[in-house]
Amino acid sequence: MRFAFLRPAGRLLPIAAGLLAGIGLLVLLVVNRQIPDHGETGPKVPTLAVIKVQPQQLRLEARGHGVSRPAETWQAIANVAGRVVERHPKLESGNLLPKGTLLLALDPSRYRLAIAEAEAEQASLSAEQSLLDTEEENTGRLLALEQERLNLAEQELARFEQLVEEGSVSRSQRDEQRRATVAQRQAVASLENQLALLPSRRDTLGAQMARAQARLEQARQDLADTRFVAPYDLRLGEVEVELHHYAAAGQRLFSADSIEAAEIETHIPLPMLRRLMGSVVRPTPPEDTLDIGQRLDFSAIEAQVRLAGFDDIRWPARVTRVTSGLDPTTRAARVVVTVKAPYAGVAPPDRPALQPGMYVQVRLNAMSRESQLVIPATAVHAGEVYRVTDDDRLERVAVTVAFEQHDLAVITEGLSPGDRVIVDDPVPALDGMALEPRRDTALERRLQALARGETP
Repeated sequence: MRFAFLRPAGRLLPIAAGLLAGIGLLVLLVVNRQIPDHGETGPKVPTLAVIKVQPQQLRLEARGHGVSRPAETWQAIANVAGRVVERHPKLESGNLLPKGTLLLALDPSRYRLAIAEAEAEQASLSAEQSLLDTEEENTGRLLALEQERLNLAEQELARFEQLVEEGSVSRSQRDEQRRATVAQRQAVASLENQLALLPSRRDTLGAQMARAQARLEQARQDLADTRFVAPYDLRLGEVEVELHHYAAAGQRLFSADSIEAAEIETHIPLPMLRRLMGSVVRPTPPEDTLDIGQRLDFSAIEAQVRLAGFDDIRWPARVTRVTSGLDPTTRAARVVVTVKAPYAGVAPPDRPALQPGMYVQVRLNAMSRESQLVIPATAVHAGEVYRVTDDDRLERVAVTVAFEQHDLAVITEGLSPGDRVIVDDPVPALDGMALEPRRDTALERRLQALARGETP
Protein backbone atom coordinates (compact mmCIF):
# COMPACT_ATOMS: atom_id res chain seq x y z
CA MET A 1 0.00 0.00 0.00
CA ARG A 2 2.91 2.43 0.65
CA PHE A 3 4.36 2.02 -2.82
CA ALA A 4 1.01 2.75 -4.47
CA PHE A 5 0.88 6.16 -2.77
CA LEU A 6 4.34 7.25 -3.99
CA ARG A 7 3.79 6.41 -7.69
CA PRO A 8 1.85 9.74 -8.63
CA ALA A 9 4.40 11.92 -6.85
CA GLY A 10 7.17 10.54 -9.06
CA ARG A 11 5.35 11.70 -12.18
CA LEU A 12 5.15 15.35 -10.98
CA LEU A 13 8.91 15.77 -10.46
CA PRO A 14 9.84 16.47 -14.17
CA ILE A 15 7.07 19.05 -14.44
CA ALA A 16 8.26 20.87 -11.35
CA ALA A 17 11.85 20.84 -12.61
CA GLY A 18 10.77 22.42 -15.95
CA LEU A 19 8.88 25.20 -14.17
CA LEU A 20 11.88 26.00 -12.03
CA ALA A 21 14.17 26.18 -15.07
CA GLY A 22 11.80 28.60 -16.88
CA ILE A 23 11.56 30.89 -13.88
CA GLY A 24 15.33 30.94 -13.61
CA LEU A 25 15.77 31.89 -17.31
CA LEU A 26 13.23 34.70 -16.95
CA VAL A 27 15.03 36.08 -13.94
CA LEU A 28 18.34 35.95 -15.86
CA LEU A 29 16.91 37.95 -18.82
CA VAL A 30 15.43 40.59 -16.54
CA VAL A 31 18.72 41.01 -14.72
CA ASN A 32 20.75 41.28 -17.96
CA ARG A 33 18.37 43.59 -19.92
CA GLN A 34 19.91 46.73 -21.57
CA ILE A 35 18.51 50.14 -20.83
CA PRO A 36 17.94 52.21 -24.07
CA ASP A 37 20.05 55.28 -24.68
CA HIS A 38 17.99 58.47 -24.39
CA GLY A 39 20.58 60.79 -26.08
CA GLU A 40 19.33 63.47 -28.66
CA THR A 41 19.53 62.62 -32.46
CA GLY A 42 18.73 65.31 -35.16
CA PRO A 43 16.45 64.72 -38.22
CA LYS A 44 18.01 63.29 -41.35
CA VAL A 45 18.88 65.96 -44.03
CA PRO A 46 17.89 64.86 -47.60
CA THR A 47 20.36 65.07 -50.45
CA LEU A 48 18.74 66.60 -53.57
CA ALA A 49 20.04 67.19 -57.10
CA VAL A 50 20.11 70.83 -58.23
CA ILE A 51 21.14 72.77 -61.34
CA LYS A 52 22.37 76.32 -61.64
CA VAL A 53 20.18 78.38 -63.97
CA GLN A 54 22.09 80.30 -66.63
CA PRO A 55 20.80 82.29 -69.67
CA GLN A 56 21.39 80.45 -72.94
CA GLN A 57 20.43 80.55 -76.59
CA LEU A 58 17.33 78.52 -77.38
CA ARG A 59 16.54 76.96 -80.73
CA LEU A 60 12.87 77.73 -81.18
CA GLU A 61 10.80 75.12 -82.94
CA ALA A 62 7.43 75.06 -84.67
CA ARG A 63 5.75 71.87 -85.82
CA GLY A 64 2.83 71.06 -88.03
CA HIS A 65 1.45 68.48 -90.44
CA GLY A 66 0.40 68.64 -94.06
CA VAL A 67 0.03 66.76 -97.32
CA SER A 68 2.70 66.90 -100.02
CA ARG A 69 1.89 68.14 -103.49
CA PRO A 70 3.95 68.88 -106.61
CA ALA A 71 5.31 72.39 -106.91
CA GLU A 72 4.22 72.42 -110.57
CA THR A 73 1.50 70.48 -112.35
CA TRP A 74 1.10 70.32 -116.14
CA GLN A 75 -2.32 69.80 -117.64
CA ALA A 76 -1.59 69.05 -121.31
CA ILE A 77 -4.53 70.45 -123.34
CA ALA A 78 -4.64 70.56 -127.14
CA ASN A 79 -4.51 74.17 -128.37
CA VAL A 80 -4.99 72.97 -131.95
CA ALA A 81 -6.88 70.10 -133.48
CA GLY A 82 -5.22 67.18 -135.20
CA ARG A 83 -4.66 63.47 -135.38
CA VAL A 84 -2.12 61.93 -132.98
CA VAL A 85 0.78 60.84 -135.18
CA GLU A 86 3.40 60.21 -132.49
CA ARG A 87 3.10 58.97 -128.91
CA HIS A 88 5.99 58.16 -126.57
CA PRO A 89 6.01 54.45 -125.69
CA LYS A 90 6.29 55.31 -121.98
CA LEU A 91 3.42 57.78 -122.01
CA GLU A 92 1.61 55.90 -119.27
CA SER A 93 0.49 56.90 -115.79
CA GLY A 94 3.23 56.70 -113.16
CA ASN A 95 6.23 56.71 -115.50
CA LEU A 96 9.11 59.14 -114.95
CA LEU A 97 10.44 61.01 -117.99
CA PRO A 98 13.26 63.59 -118.21
CA LYS A 99 13.01 67.17 -119.35
CA GLY A 100 12.99 67.65 -123.13
CA THR A 101 11.33 64.32 -123.98
CA LEU A 102 8.82 64.43 -126.86
CA LEU A 103 5.69 62.94 -125.34
CA LEU A 104 3.07 63.47 -128.03
CA ALA A 105 2.77 64.97 -131.54
CA LEU A 106 -0.28 65.92 -133.63
CA ASP A 107 -0.46 65.99 -137.43
CA PRO A 108 1.41 69.19 -138.44
CA SER A 109 0.60 69.20 -142.21
CA ARG A 110 -2.17 71.85 -142.18
CA TYR A 111 -0.10 74.19 -140.05
CA ARG A 112 2.91 73.83 -142.32
CA LEU A 113 0.66 74.74 -145.28
CA ALA A 114 -0.57 77.78 -143.35
CA ILE A 115 3.06 78.80 -142.80
CA ALA A 116 3.82 78.40 -146.50
CA GLU A 117 0.73 80.46 -147.44
CA ALA A 118 1.64 83.25 -145.02
CA GLU A 119 5.23 83.29 -146.28
CA ALA A 120 4.00 83.49 -149.90
CA GLU A 121 1.74 86.41 -149.04
CA GLN A 122 4.65 88.14 -147.37
CA ALA A 123 6.78 87.63 -150.48
CA SER A 124 4.03 89.13 -152.65
CA LEU A 125 3.68 92.14 -150.40
CA SER A 126 7.44 92.59 -150.34
CA ALA A 127 7.44 92.65 -154.15
CA GLU A 128 4.70 95.30 -154.09
CA GLN A 129 6.74 97.36 -151.68
CA SER A 130 9.74 97.14 -154.00
CA LEU A 131 7.55 98.17 -156.94
CA LEU A 132 6.23 101.09 -154.93
CA ASP A 133 9.77 102.20 -154.15
CA THR A 134 10.64 102.09 -157.86
CA GLU A 135 7.49 103.99 -158.76
CA GLU A 136 8.30 106.66 -156.23
CA GLU A 137 11.78 107.03 -157.60
CA ASN A 138 10.60 107.26 -161.25
CA THR A 139 7.82 109.69 -160.41
CA GLY A 140 10.26 111.86 -158.59
CA ARG A 141 12.53 112.04 -161.63
CA LEU A 142 9.59 112.82 -163.97
CA LEU A 143 8.41 115.51 -161.61
CA ALA A 144 11.85 117.12 -161.68
CA LEU A 145 11.81 117.15 -165.49
CA GLU A 146 8.27 118.48 -165.73
CA GLN A 147 9.06 121.12 -163.13
CA GLU A 148 12.00 122.24 -165.27
CA ARG A 149 9.75 122.43 -168.37
CA LEU A 150 7.23 124.41 -166.33
CA ASN A 151 9.90 126.89 -165.35
CA LEU A 152 10.82 127.38 -169.02
CA ALA A 153 7.16 127.77 -169.96
CA GLU A 154 6.66 130.39 -167.26
CA GLN A 155 9.66 132.31 -168.49
CA GLU A 156 8.39 132.16 -172.09
CA LEU A 157 4.93 133.36 -171.02
CA ALA A 158 6.48 136.30 -169.20
CA ARG A 159 8.44 137.24 -172.31
CA PHE A 160 5.28 137.01 -174.45
CA GLU A 161 3.44 139.30 -172.03
CA GLN A 162 6.17 141.91 -172.42
CA LEU A 163 6.21 141.58 -176.19
CA VAL A 164 2.44 142.04 -176.33
CA GLU A 165 2.76 145.30 -174.42
CA GLU A 166 5.42 146.44 -176.90
CA GLY A 167 3.24 145.33 -179.80
CA SER A 168 5.80 142.91 -181.20
CA VAL A 169 3.63 139.76 -180.67
CA SER A 170 -0.06 139.29 -181.25
CA ARG A 171 -2.42 138.52 -178.42
CA SER A 172 -3.29 135.14 -180.00
CA GLN A 173 0.35 134.03 -179.74
CA ARG A 174 0.36 135.06 -176.08
CA ASP A 175 -2.81 133.10 -175.43
CA GLU A 176 -1.32 130.04 -177.07
CA GLN A 177 1.66 130.29 -174.74
CA ARG A 178 -0.66 130.65 -171.79
CA ARG A 179 -2.44 127.41 -172.75
CA ALA A 180 0.90 125.60 -173.03
CA THR A 181 1.98 126.91 -169.63
CA VAL A 182 -1.30 125.84 -167.99
CA ALA A 183 -0.95 122.36 -169.50
CA GLN A 184 2.55 122.11 -168.08
CA ARG A 185 1.29 123.24 -164.67
CA GLN A 186 -1.32 120.47 -164.81
CA ALA A 187 1.35 117.87 -165.65
CA VAL A 188 3.43 118.94 -162.66
CA ALA A 189 0.38 118.88 -160.35
CA SER A 190 -0.53 115.36 -161.54
CA LEU A 191 2.92 114.05 -160.71
CA GLU A 192 2.84 115.79 -157.33
CA ASN A 193 -0.51 114.13 -156.60
CA GLN A 194 0.96 110.74 -157.48
CA LEU A 195 3.81 111.30 -155.05
CA ALA A 196 1.38 112.47 -152.37
CA LEU A 197 -0.61 109.20 -152.65
CA LEU A 198 2.44 107.00 -152.30
CA PRO A 199 2.69 107.24 -148.44
CA SER A 200 -0.90 106.03 -147.98
CA ARG A 201 -0.27 103.15 -150.37
CA ARG A 202 2.91 102.41 -148.42
CA ASP A 203 0.94 102.40 -145.14
CA THR A 204 -1.61 100.03 -146.67
CA LEU A 205 1.14 97.65 -147.71
CA GLY A 206 2.70 97.92 -144.25
CA ALA A 207 -0.59 96.95 -142.61
CA GLN A 208 -0.96 94.03 -145.02
CA MET A 209 2.60 92.96 -144.18
CA ALA A 210 1.86 93.15 -140.44
CA ARG A 211 -1.29 91.07 -140.93
CA ALA A 212 0.62 88.53 -142.96
CA GLN A 213 3.34 88.43 -140.30
CA ALA A 214 0.71 87.84 -137.61
CA ARG A 215 -0.77 84.98 -139.63
CA LEU A 216 2.72 83.56 -140.06
CA GLU A 217 3.44 83.79 -136.33
CA GLN A 218 0.09 82.20 -135.53
CA ALA A 219 0.77 79.40 -137.99
CA ARG A 220 4.20 78.83 -136.47
CA GLN A 221 2.68 78.83 -132.95
CA ASP A 222 0.03 76.35 -134.09
CA LEU A 223 2.79 74.16 -135.52
CA ALA A 224 4.69 74.33 -132.22
CA ASP A 225 1.48 73.43 -130.37
CA THR A 226 1.34 70.13 -132.21
CA ARG A 227 4.34 68.91 -130.20
CA PHE A 228 4.21 68.23 -126.45
CA VAL A 229 7.71 68.27 -124.95
CA ALA A 230 8.35 67.74 -121.23
CA PRO A 231 9.16 71.19 -119.77
CA TYR A 232 10.84 69.62 -116.72
CA ASP A 233 11.55 66.23 -115.18
CA LEU A 234 8.11 64.86 -114.55
CA ARG A 235 5.96 61.96 -113.45
CA LEU A 236 2.96 61.20 -115.63
CA GLY A 237 -0.55 61.21 -114.27
CA GLU A 238 -3.71 60.26 -116.10
CA VAL A 239 -3.30 59.78 -119.89
CA GLU A 240 -6.43 60.23 -122.02
CA VAL A 241 -5.22 59.92 -125.62
CA GLU A 242 -3.99 57.12 -127.85
CA LEU A 243 -2.06 56.93 -131.10
CA HIS A 244 -4.09 57.82 -134.26
CA HIS A 245 -6.88 59.34 -132.18
CA TYR A 246 -8.20 62.73 -133.28
CA ALA A 247 -7.69 65.42 -130.67
CA ALA A 248 -10.03 68.39 -130.74
CA ALA A 249 -8.92 71.85 -129.71
CA GLY A 250 -9.39 72.24 -125.97
CA GLN A 251 -9.32 68.48 -125.29
CA ARG A 252 -7.34 67.30 -122.26
CA LEU A 253 -4.62 64.86 -123.33
CA PHE A 254 -2.69 63.96 -120.15
CA SER A 255 -1.42 65.39 -116.88
CA ALA A 256 2.03 65.36 -115.31
CA ASP A 257 3.67 66.48 -112.06
CA SER A 258 7.09 68.04 -111.75
CA ILE A 259 9.59 65.96 -109.78
CA GLU A 260 12.02 68.85 -109.42
CA ALA A 261 10.29 70.20 -106.32
CA ALA A 262 7.45 69.39 -103.93
CA GLU A 263 5.42 71.64 -101.66
CA ILE A 264 3.72 71.09 -98.32
CA GLU A 265 1.22 73.47 -96.81
CA THR A 266 1.52 72.82 -93.10
CA HIS A 267 -0.79 74.11 -90.38
CA ILE A 268 1.14 75.47 -87.38
CA PRO A 269 -0.41 76.82 -84.15
CA LEU A 270 -0.30 80.60 -84.27
CA PRO A 271 1.51 81.18 -80.91
CA MET A 272 4.24 78.71 -81.88
CA LEU A 273 4.70 80.36 -85.29
CA ARG A 274 4.76 83.87 -83.82
CA ARG A 275 7.63 82.91 -81.49
CA LEU A 276 9.58 81.47 -84.39
CA MET A 277 8.94 84.34 -86.80
CA GLY A 278 9.84 86.87 -84.13
CA SER A 279 13.39 85.54 -84.16
CA VAL A 280 13.87 86.07 -87.94
CA VAL A 281 12.59 89.64 -88.36
CA ARG A 282 14.94 91.63 -90.58
CA PRO A 283 16.84 94.39 -88.71
CA THR A 284 15.78 97.11 -91.17
CA PRO A 285 12.69 95.99 -93.10
CA PRO A 286 11.46 98.23 -95.95
CA GLU A 287 9.06 100.90 -94.79
CA ASP A 288 5.35 100.65 -95.64
CA THR A 289 5.71 97.18 -97.14
CA LEU A 290 2.93 94.65 -96.80
CA ASP A 291 5.01 91.74 -98.10
CA ILE A 292 5.80 89.46 -95.17
CA GLY A 293 8.68 87.97 -97.16
CA GLN A 294 10.44 91.36 -97.08
CA ARG A 295 9.98 91.73 -93.33
CA LEU A 296 11.08 88.21 -92.39
CA ASP A 297 14.29 86.41 -93.32
CA PHE A 298 12.98 82.98 -94.34
CA SER A 299 16.53 81.81 -95.10
CA ALA A 300 17.30 81.91 -91.35
CA ILE A 301 14.67 79.22 -90.71
CA GLU A 302 15.78 75.60 -90.94
CA ALA A 303 13.01 73.34 -92.22
CA GLN A 304 12.72 69.57 -92.32
CA VAL A 305 9.99 67.28 -93.60
CA ARG A 306 9.44 63.86 -92.01
CA LEU A 307 7.16 61.09 -93.18
CA ALA A 308 4.45 60.68 -90.55
CA GLY A 309 5.00 57.47 -88.60
CA PHE A 310 8.57 57.03 -89.92
CA ASP A 311 10.84 59.45 -88.08
CA ASP A 312 13.96 58.26 -89.92
CA ILE A 313 12.61 59.22 -93.38
CA ARG A 314 13.38 62.92 -93.81
CA TRP A 315 13.85 65.57 -96.49
CA PRO A 316 15.51 68.98 -96.11
CA ALA A 317 13.23 71.87 -97.02
CA ARG A 318 12.99 75.65 -97.02
CA VAL A 319 10.19 78.04 -96.13
CA THR A 320 8.73 79.52 -99.30
CA ARG A 321 5.86 81.66 -98.11
CA VAL A 322 3.13 82.16 -95.53
CA THR A 323 -0.29 82.00 -97.14
CA SER A 324 -2.99 84.51 -96.30
CA GLY A 325 -5.62 83.73 -93.69
CA LEU A 326 -5.89 81.05 -91.03
CA ASP A 327 -7.24 77.54 -91.28
CA PRO A 328 -10.99 77.91 -90.67
CA THR A 329 -11.14 74.74 -88.54
CA THR A 330 -8.03 74.86 -86.37
CA ARG A 331 -7.30 78.61 -86.61
CA ALA A 332 -3.70 77.67 -87.34
CA ALA A 333 -1.36 79.56 -89.65
CA ARG A 334 -0.58 78.06 -93.07
CA VAL A 335 3.10 77.90 -94.01
CA VAL A 336 4.32 76.51 -97.33
CA VAL A 337 7.70 74.74 -97.46
CA THR A 338 9.45 73.46 -100.58
CA VAL A 339 11.51 70.28 -100.93
CA LYS A 340 13.99 70.25 -103.80
CA ALA A 341 14.53 66.98 -105.72
CA PRO A 342 11.96 64.90 -103.78
CA TYR A 343 12.89 61.83 -105.85
CA ALA A 344 16.64 62.06 -105.21
CA GLY A 345 18.25 59.15 -103.35
CA VAL A 346 15.17 56.97 -103.64
CA ALA A 347 15.77 53.42 -102.35
CA PRO A 348 12.42 51.69 -101.75
CA PRO A 349 11.22 50.54 -99.33
CA ASP A 350 13.73 52.09 -96.90
CA ARG A 351 13.63 55.54 -98.50
CA PRO A 352 10.61 56.28 -100.69
CA ALA A 353 10.18 59.37 -102.84
CA LEU A 354 8.18 62.30 -101.51
CA GLN A 355 5.13 61.67 -103.66
CA PRO A 356 1.93 63.72 -103.89
CA GLY A 357 -0.59 62.91 -101.18
CA MET A 358 1.90 61.81 -98.50
CA TYR A 359 1.00 62.87 -94.96
CA VAL A 360 4.12 64.41 -93.44
CA GLN A 361 5.30 66.36 -90.42
CA VAL A 362 7.06 69.69 -90.92
CA ARG A 363 9.53 71.04 -88.36
CA LEU A 364 10.78 74.62 -88.46
CA ASN A 365 13.46 75.98 -86.15
CA ALA A 366 15.57 79.08 -85.66
CA MET A 367 17.81 80.40 -82.90
CA SER A 368 16.24 82.88 -80.50
CA ARG A 369 17.64 86.39 -80.60
CA GLU A 370 17.77 86.74 -76.81
CA SER A 371 19.02 84.31 -74.17
CA GLN A 372 16.41 82.45 -72.16
CA LEU A 373 16.23 80.87 -68.69
CA VAL A 374 15.54 77.20 -69.34
CA ILE A 375 14.86 74.46 -66.76
CA PRO A 376 13.42 70.95 -67.02
CA ALA A 377 9.64 71.01 -67.33
CA THR A 378 9.48 68.42 -64.50
CA ALA A 379 11.03 70.96 -62.13
CA VAL A 380 7.87 73.06 -62.30
CA HIS A 381 5.26 71.96 -59.75
CA ALA A 382 1.83 73.57 -60.25
CA GLY A 383 3.37 76.94 -61.14
CA GLU A 384 6.11 76.74 -58.50
CA VAL A 385 9.81 75.91 -58.51
CA TYR A 386 11.83 74.61 -55.56
CA ARG A 387 14.82 76.88 -55.19
CA VAL A 388 17.79 76.44 -52.82
CA THR A 389 18.58 79.44 -50.63
CA ASP A 390 22.05 80.60 -49.71
CA ASP A 391 21.85 78.70 -46.42
CA ASP A 392 20.84 75.47 -48.21
CA ARG A 393 17.15 75.51 -47.44
CA LEU A 394 14.19 74.82 -49.69
CA GLU A 395 12.21 77.80 -50.92
CA ARG A 396 8.99 77.52 -52.95
CA VAL A 397 8.97 80.21 -55.66
CA ALA A 398 6.09 81.07 -58.01
CA VAL A 399 7.28 81.31 -61.63
CA THR A 400 5.81 82.28 -65.01
CA VAL A 401 6.33 79.72 -67.77
CA ALA A 402 6.32 81.35 -71.22
CA PHE A 403 6.12 78.02 -73.06
CA GLU A 404 7.40 74.46 -73.01
CA GLN A 405 9.44 72.76 -75.72
CA HIS A 406 11.11 69.34 -75.74
CA ASP A 407 10.51 68.84 -71.98
CA LEU A 408 12.05 72.25 -71.34
CA ALA A 409 10.26 75.12 -69.62
CA VAL A 410 11.17 78.72 -70.52
CA ILE A 411 10.89 80.91 -67.40
CA THR A 412 10.20 84.63 -67.77
CA GLU A 413 9.48 85.58 -64.14
CA GLY A 414 10.40 84.18 -60.73
CA LEU A 415 14.01 83.07 -61.35
CA SER A 416 17.29 84.91 -61.86
CA PRO A 417 20.57 83.80 -63.43
CA GLY A 418 22.63 81.80 -60.96
CA ASP A 419 19.67 80.47 -58.94
CA ARG A 420 19.90 76.86 -57.83
CA VAL A 421 16.78 74.88 -58.77
CA ILE A 422 15.93 71.48 -57.33
CA VAL A 423 15.36 68.93 -60.11
CA ASP A 424 14.38 66.09 -57.74
CA ASP A 425 10.87 65.68 -56.34
CA PRO A 426 11.22 65.83 -52.52
CA VAL A 427 8.36 64.44 -50.44
CA PRO A 428 7.40 66.35 -48.47
CA ALA A 429 8.59 69.67 -49.94
CA LEU A 430 8.42 71.91 -46.91
CA ASP A 431 9.26 75.57 -47.28
CA GLY A 432 12.38 76.32 -45.24
CA MET A 433 13.44 72.73 -44.64
CA ALA A 434 17.18 72.01 -44.60
CA LEU A 435 18.71 69.97 -47.40
CA GLU A 436 22.06 68.96 -48.85
CA PRO A 437 22.27 70.18 -52.51
CA ARG A 438 24.16 68.12 -55.08
CA ARG A 439 24.86 69.92 -58.35
CA ASP A 440 24.02 67.77 -61.41
CA THR A 441 26.45 69.05 -64.05
CA ALA A 442 25.59 66.21 -66.43
CA LEU A 443 21.96 67.34 -66.48
CA GLU A 444 23.07 70.93 -67.08
CA ARG A 445 24.99 69.81 -70.17
CA ARG A 446 21.98 67.86 -71.43
CA LEU A 447 19.77 70.90 -70.97
CA GLN A 448 22.21 73.04 -72.94
CA ALA A 449 22.25 70.48 -75.76
CA LEU A 450 18.46 70.31 -75.83
CA ALA A 451 18.21 74.07 -75.87
CA ARG A 452 20.53 74.23 -78.90
CA GLY A 453 18.40 71.61 -80.66
CA GLU A 454 21.06 68.92 -80.38
CA THR A 455 20.58 65.33 -79.35
CA PRO A 456 22.31 64.92 -75.95
